[in-house]
Amino acid sequence: MRDGAMTGQTNLAVSPAVAPLQIGRMRVETPVVLAPMAGITNAAFRRLCRENGGGLYVAEMVTSRALVERNPEALRIVTFDEDESPRSAQVYGVDPATVGAAVKLIVDEDRADHVDLNFGCPVPKVTRKGGGAALPWKRELFTRIVDAAVTAAATRDVPVTIKMRKGIDADHETYLEAGLIAQDLGVAAVALHGRTAAQYYSGHADWSAIAELKRTVTKIPVLGNGDIWSAEDALEMMAQTGCDGVVIGRGCQGRPWLFADLQAAMEGSDRRVRPTLGEVADTVYRHGELMAQFFGDEDKGCRDLRKHIAWYFKGYPVGGESRHALALVSTLQELRERLNALDLDQPYPGDAAEGQRGRQGSEKRPHLPHGWLDSRELTAEHREKLAEAELSVSGG
Repeated sequence: MRDGAMTGQTNLAVSPAVAPLQIGRMRVETPVVLAPMAGITNAAFRRLCRENGGGLYVAEMVTSRALVERNPEALRIVTFDEDESPRSAQVYGVDPATVGAAVKLIVDEDRADHVDLNFGCPVPKVTRKGGGAALPWKRELFTRIVDAAVTAAATRDVPVTIKMRKGIDADHETYLEAGLIAQDLGVAAVALHGRTAAQYYSGHADWSAIAELKRTVTKIPVLGNGDIWSAEDALEMMAQTGCDGVVIGRGCQGRPWLFADLQAAMEGSDRRVRPTLGEVADTVYRHGELMAQFFGDEDKGCRDLRKHIAWYFKGYPVGGESRHALALVSTLQELRERLNALDLDQPYPGDAAEGQRGRQGSEKRPHLPHGWLDSRELTAEHREKLAEAELSVSGG
């Protein structure tokens, strides 16, 4: 809620305070990172999350090629609010020279205080061309991309981090090798989603892999990602794995107040936000306001808000007809009227509002370029596929 004014609070068990996160020269008091999600973590959603709690909020992923070509939408993605600090951008690329040029543009034009590299995307349209979570399998290419980014960022002392998955599948894991390469090249921190590309978002994240990475990569912070749906999950992950911070993705969809819970938990407080339906409605309206400002177009902002509606009202007694009507709004006045028509005195519904949200899917054979797994080195055919990969934009 705006200014933290949410009344539905619950007291839970108190845990010791967690240390701040040091990423290069950048200090993050609450060791929580918002993961980039395509179409979700725009400036409007990041502001809403910041109004709820502390942490590092990473912008939507942008391709290095689009940045170098100065694509207007790419440049907007790496344009931050004046009061957004630190400013964090995530870059995706498959060509070392282009990635280096994109990072150089970011730092030379003072567009961000931190750059993250995406090696975690499991989406078939990316992996089938050798990008995303498939790329670290080609160790030399991975090394050259990371080195190019770190070298470009070093001119302004901007820290570079990487986000990755365990590997392509259970037989082709890359995370330990990639973590050590990144550490040796001067990366400031590594984040691991405890799933392979084959797992997509299915099953359970392997937190033991995060623990193994932490034991292996000892000179820089290691962050854990996967299956954090509550502050208690975050504390449990850190206790089990020894990781230095957590990365939140799907868990905050429709729950920007999760960052208030996380900040409280990391500070050793027992306060947790459990919003009434009326408080959720106020948050939805605030989100609509911010979206309209972000797009400079009320209709476009409201239309983009529609995909968030089901996440916001998960578990609450809001009927299908009301949900459908809210998913069709095109003005803020219409949004306010339809929200006011709900039974806003309804309390927090407990476990029904908790747990998984967003995409899940099932484990499947990864889509890869022909012969990708035959060698750790690139072939001429694979180089051609990679040239196509950067045309695809997706989160990880």
